[in-house]
This record gives sequence, structure tokens and C-alpha cells, in this order.
Amino acid sequence: MFRFPLFIAMILTIAFGGGILVSLYALDATAGFGAIKLGAWEAFPQLQTEEADPYAKSHRARAGRLLYGSAEGLMFTAKVDDDGEPLNAGCSYRIVGQTPAARIWTLFTADNGGSPASLQTGLPGALNSWTVLRNADSTFAIDISPRARPGNWLAVPAAGTFQLVLTLFDTPTAGSSGVIDLAMPKLQKTGCGNA
Repeated sequence: MFRFPLFIAMILTIAFGGGILVSLYALDATAGFGAIKLGAWEAFPQLQTEEADPYAKSHRARAGRLLYGSAEGLMFTAKVDDDGEPLNAGCSYRIVGQTPAARIWTLFTADNGGSPASLQTGLPGALNSWTVLRNADSTFAIDISPRARPGNWLAVPAAGTFQLVLTLFDTPTAGSSGVIDLAMPKLQKTGCGNA
């Protein structure tokens, strides 16, 4: 007598539960369509605009992150170095060059979810365009490593992989279609372990 309703309830539970799990996986698997890849750096120029695809809008809403207007900012992430290898906390890296034109930019080490990385107290996890030391030609070099370095240095998490997040604020490149022509700083591995 109760076999048929129980069977229907079980099928509905599996269907709805599976649908929710697949939707959550799809939101975690991608930040949207239309990625621009410039060396190690990746950005989604339409992620913050009305033209963003539904997956991107859902991803940002689920994460609870602030959306920038199309000319307010553009966020680049680097999960790999220029050779395509994942950024590893046991290795050292160097960012060399300069950023595209922007009123201000920020750079920080982040965990794989994009949140600021958990570092030991007192270690620098972020730099910005006002605090970075520059060369005479306006270029800079930033060392990212587990051990302190002279000059511009960012600490990395204790272990595992991480990513770098570079955000350009009030930049003309965020509202233009010429994002592909931008020159981004190089991200090179300088060694692993104690090297």
C-alpha cells in the first residue's frame, strides 16, 4: 500500500538532490564564459556587467562578492605561472613589469577560493600601486616566496597551492574592448625549496 508513494518520494528526493548538487558543481566549476587570458593572468571583462551570463551572475551572487561597474575595475587572477605550472607555496616566484593604466591597483595572495590567504601574523600578503617600490622606468619586481626578500615581497601560505589576485581600479581598459592588447607583468618561477 505504501510502496508506490514511498517509491515516488524516493525518486523525487534523488531528482531534486541530484539537480541541486549538479547546479552547485556547475557554479563552482566556472566563473563564467568569455575569459581573457594574458600570460598567467586571466580576467572576465563582462563578469561585472549586465551582459554577464547567468552562470557568472549566480557565481558572484553565491560568493557574496561586490560587483564593479564596467569602468570601475577589472580583476585578474593567476593560478599558474607563465610556464603553465600551478602556483605552489613551496616555490618562489617573481612578478616583473608594470600593470596596465589604472588609478590604483592591488595585488594579494589568495587561497584557491579567491579569499585572502591565511598567513602568519606580520607577514605581508598584499601590495598596491602606492606602496610598491618602482624602478626609474616605472617598472617593478615583486618577489612571492615563503622566505623574506629585500624590496617588494609577498608571503605565501604555509602549504598547498594558491593564486594571485590583481585588481585594477578606475581603469580605461575595463570598459574597452581592447583588453586583449594589454601588457601584463610576467610571472616567473625562480626556484623551489630553499633555492
